[in-house]
Amino acid sequence: MKPQSTKVMAASAALMMFLGACQRPQTETDAGTGTGAATAAMTTSVIPRPAQVEPRSGQFLLTGKTPLRVSAGDGEATRIARDFAARLRQARGFEPQVGTGESDGAVNFLIDPKAPLASDEAYTLDITDRGATITARAPVGLFYGAVTLWQLATADGGQGDARIAAQRIEDAPRFVWRGLMLDVARHFRSVDEVKALLDQMALHKLNTFHWHLTDDQGWRIQIRQYPKLTEVGGCRIPAGAAGRDADGKPKPYCGYYTQDEIRDVVQYAAQRFITVVPEIDLPGHAQAAIAAYPQLGVTGQAPPVSPDWGINTWLFNVDDGTFTFLENVLGEVMELFPSRYIHLGGDEAAKDQWQKSPAVQAKLRELNLKDEMQLQSWFMGRLGTFIESKGRRLIGWDEILEGGPPADATVMSWRGTQGAIDAARAGHDVVLSPAPDLYFDHIQSDAADETPGRLDVISLKDVYGYQVVPVQLSAEQAKHVLGAQANLWTEHMRTNDRVQRALFPRAAALAENTWTPAPRHDWNDFLQRMPADMARYRAAGFHAADSAFAVRFAAQTAADGRGTVTLSNQSGFGQIRYTTDGSEPSPTSSAYAQPLAVSLPATIKANAFVDGKPLAATRSFAVDAKNLRTRGSHALRSCKKGLTLRLEDDAPANGKPDGDRAILLTDVFDPCWVYDGAELDGIGTLEVRVGQLPHNFQLWKDAKLVVTRPATVPGGALEVRLDGCEGKPVATLPLAPARRSDGLSTLQATLPALSGRHDLCFTFASGGYNPMWAIDEVTLLPGR
Repeated sequence: MKPQSTKVMAASAALMMFLGACQRPQTETDAGTGTGAATAAMTTSVIPRPAQVEPRSGQFLLTGKTPLRVSAGDGEATRIARDFAARLRQARGFEPQVGTGESDGAVNFLIDPKAPLASDEAYTLDITDRGATITARAPVGLFYGAVTLWQLATADGGQGDARIAAQRIEDAPRFVWRGLMLDVARHFRSVDEVKALLDQMALHKLNTFHWHLTDDQGWRIQIRQYPKLTEVGGCRIPAGAAGRDADGKPKPYCGYYTQDEIRDVVQYAAQRFITVVPEIDLPGHAQAAIAAYPQLGVTGQAPPVSPDWGINTWLFNVDDGTFTFLENVLGEVMELFPSRYIHLGGDEAAKDQWQKSPAVQAKLRELNLKDEMQLQSWFMGRLGTFIESKGRRLIGWDEILEGGPPADATVMSWRGTQGAIDAARAGHDVVLSPAPDLYFDHIQSDAADETPGRLDVISLKDVYGYQVVPVQLSAEQAKHVLGAQANLWTEHMRTNDRVQRALFPRAAALAENTWTPAPRHDWNDFLQRMPADMARYRAAGFHAADSAFAVRFAAQTAADGRGTVTLSNQSGFGQIRYTTDGSEPSPTSSAYAQPLAVSLPATIKANAFVDGKPLAATRSFAVDAKNLRTRGSHALRSCKKGLTLRLEDDAPANGKPDGDRAILLTDVFDPCWVYDGAELDGIGTLEVRVGQLPHNFQLWKDAKLVVTRPATVPGGALEVRLDGCEGKPVATLPLAPARRSDGLSTLQATLPALSGRHDLCFTFASGGYNPMWAIDEVTLLPGR
């Protein structure tokens, strides 16, 4: 994209100052200090930020009596205008009427195929004190213009009439692929839940929904010719306590979409100008399909639908009958999905079974192929040719490059960016969706109340700052970059609430990254627009995460025996205000300026505010002698930082069937943790709350990295060492009592007399790796 012109930049700056009349800017006094503090008046609360904004004098008053005008006979413009009116009714409580013919004082919705705009997705929005006009050359651009006007009308979060600053917006997207991927194979989401996600995508101008419908853990799409795919492949028995009912009997986890439901979702998305790209993963991640039809596999045996995460080794075979099956499946898929692209996976296809199979090896020789990677390329190419014969195009994960990709394949790069670089240099179109940068199953903060997911942290700011076009590409090669997509794998996302929190508001940052021209990216300005966006999520009942803004507490014992508590938030944005009397913090509560010295016991409640509005849910922290010496698992350090995860326990913490489950930090490779700098003066007892998790991970070649330690006492023990994991043993906590409970158990041990600060290393010497033992929290107690 060309840099913004000096004229437009000056106009945008002028608009920032002008908008104060109806959308009050944040000042440093309002926002506090820190890296995210407001440094200038905010523009207008639109995400993604428009490409160009030119200020005008005056304001437009949008009310229930404001007419919405379309050209006679323009059905698409009429539908978009009615959608706009319905959204106003939901957000502000009034619904303007739609009529025909342009008029003053109206909002005019115009589709002009000859409009001099950059693309079908582009639009102009002219707002004066006499009305507003949205112009686009295609319905999709008109829809995006209406979304922008709706955001302007809801910027203050209020009800009733809306005052909108006069301005002219010229807008067009930076990339054509602006996507989210949702995995429903691991954890199924209902049609209504998917639609709620599509609504939020549309309101952020995201246009591609990649639907991961099949995997080892579940087949989620009805195929008429093969009913067992959903009857058998749509159910699994979860690992551990989650897979047993109250009587100890197997408790299946099931779910799939009927073809009518698929059509409904595809139509719903199309009405919001979102393309749904289906994924049928192959030749690996096929265990659910092979469980349903064992003849499709290499061994002829029927595995269970997998309860395990990771890389399972069940592959489709390479027989003609299997290709007939896959072509029949893809034929039905293409009947349901009109998208240009059909995603065929191609990732993590462990070749063990192919290597051991005489039949597969005979096929490899018959085709005169060098190895199994070339066989996979042939496999993908054969199916790619089939879908191309139907007028579609193959897209797959970057492993399809390894044996030579099909000629017209589009590559989705997930193993970092190298796959995108190699593909673009070879002339293939690419979509960037690399791990960990755009993998939204990574947690977004290290706070105690963060949802389950992978470590390390991928924050809101990280996503905003992600560079979509690799610097290694030339300008000509960069033309192959279609855009970017965030992926949400749901192994650890059991509930829809967690799915929504994992996706938004990070998806809003991705939306701006992929829509707005790079010279217009501005993290601090984005933060200024986030309060309005967070308010919109709340109004819609959508559970977006507030991790970037939520107050965090760090406490320690002061010299006089009181507690010292430090307050902060991840983004450094907003003024933190707090109370100590149990009341909810408000914009007039005490402003946080320095660490708080409090008498014990005390309870601190805090939130961050901008322009008098809270940025997050209130957080509370109880300060007492025990809490000051307690660290949750999130505050412990992994010894080796292998495959570290925040995992939900498989059993409720309180023993009730539907109770909340604890979130436990664990390293799948090595359950070893360090409590850094423990203050041991006067400490005589160590209390550790532990849990056990099923080791339901298929690690393929990485299985050799799993560490087991021999049990030194019957049932195993949690062993504690001083100043390093090879240091002096100071405590042994037998695990036998904890083995009797599926939930959490509290263990205690007496410590020898120690003084000063020391690192404490915790290792589970249990004699095996299943179950995985994990620490919930560690407490240091005074001597008796």
